Amino acid sequence: MNRGITIYGASSPRIPAVYLDAARRVGHRLGEAGVELICGGGRTGVMASAIEGALEAGGKAVGVLPDFMVERSWQHPGLTRMEVTRDMHSRKELMARLSRGVIAMPGGVGTLEELLEIITWRQLGLYRGNIVILNINGYYDPLLEMLGRTIEQHFMNPDHATLWMVSGDADEAVDKVLGQPIDERPFSQKIV
Repeated sequence: MNRGITIYGASSPRIPAVYLDAARRVGHRLGEAGVELICGGGRTGVMASAIEGALEAGGKAVGVLPDFMVERSWQHPGLTRMEVTRDMHSRKELMARLSRGVIAMPGGVGTLEELLEIITWRQLGLYRGNIVILNINGYYDPLLEMLGRTIEQHFMNPDHATLWMVSGDADEAVDKVLGQPIDERPFSQKIV
């Protein structure tokens, strides 16, 4: 297996099927490519759909969960491997360390927090992998508008827009995350 791809996404079981279908497709594509799926390991929502897609394609799914979630049995039962951390901060660090790229699927505040943190790490040179925002049904349009506003009003440099890529399609998102490593692309190391 190649170094994995981290998926961020909702754990809610009540979200529209279009997001679950996209997650299953992402997982399936990663499984077909022989790339481990790294995720929060949840048994429901986007995470579960991505895990199931990877496993259906013969791939591997690694769940990274803090111990309190394991104590509550929140983990997906089909995980190939489970990594248990002491807290949420350690969870995010390990998910990043295990991956060579990230796809942010639609999700709630936890997903938004993970996405913004990994973009910050990329800006600071602490993470070198590709970051793809999977903007199914325009879900991330308001966030992308806000990120654009940070650049327009000089809170970020214009070249910081290259820290992430956007896709409205699951297959394209996988192609982008597995594409040319971002550390081979020029970008400013300036910290605003």
